[in-house]
Amino acid sequence: MTIQVKSSAKIPHFLADVGEINSTLETVSSTDLEFDDNQFVPENSQLVLEQQYRSSSYSLLGALLRSAPNQNLLDILSELVSEGDSREDDALLLSMSTLSMSSKLISPESIEDEYHQLFIGLGKGEVVPYGSWYLTGFLMEKPLSDLRHDLSILGFERNENVCEPEDHAAALCEVFSLLISEGNTLDQQYQFYKTHMEPWIGLFLNDLIEAKSAVYYKSVGRFGSAFIAFESEYFSMQT
Repeated sequence: MTIQVKSSAKIPHFLADVGEINSTLETVSSTDLEFDDNQFVPENSQLVLEQQYRSSSYSLLGALLRSAPNQNLLDILSELVSEGDSREDDALLLSMSTLSMSSKLISPESIEDEYHQLFIGLGKGEVVPYGSWYLTGFLMEKPLSDLRHDLSILGFERNENVCEPEDHAAALCEVFSLLISEGNTLDQQYQFYKTHMEPWIGLFLNDLIEAKSAVYYKSVGRFGSAFIAFESEYFSMQT
């Protein structure tokens, strides 16, 4: 599912910023972490707080949709929101609090089994995390071709060692994290979001929330849904 950047031969690493974050983005007391195959190590970030928050949130969502979290990530997520920070009138902060609590209570082994039932299953998981599926009812259709064309223009290319199509929800979140962290303009970000994510990502996250097998991933879906709603509002104010 990893995508390479044409201007560099390296596989991109993705930031996940986790910590105490208030909903106005005015203050962030956080640990900056670099994502590499489900491992997290400290790294300083040069992003301004607002863009760091957005990039990190996409990266975190991508990491959770890419594979089941290990104990290290669960420990980090368990400290995502401090006690008393959750407010019932703030959907994003409330969803972060729920994700934090779920990360404390559910074992990585149970989450691994849940991930398999949801996304892999026997032949097909309960939830299909591909854009083409939601937009056409089939895999590997025109939306994927259009996505590959736009990724090429933006300087991304497929890693030949990875079999997953680029329209996987995790891959799109990882790409969008890079679009922000590498300084693509808001217009470029919005055009990509409007074309390749907005038409279906909310439906997918809602299906994840409603899936019968979802326990831990119900909280992941709620976090993703609240964050995507935040992004839609953000773009409406910026573009």
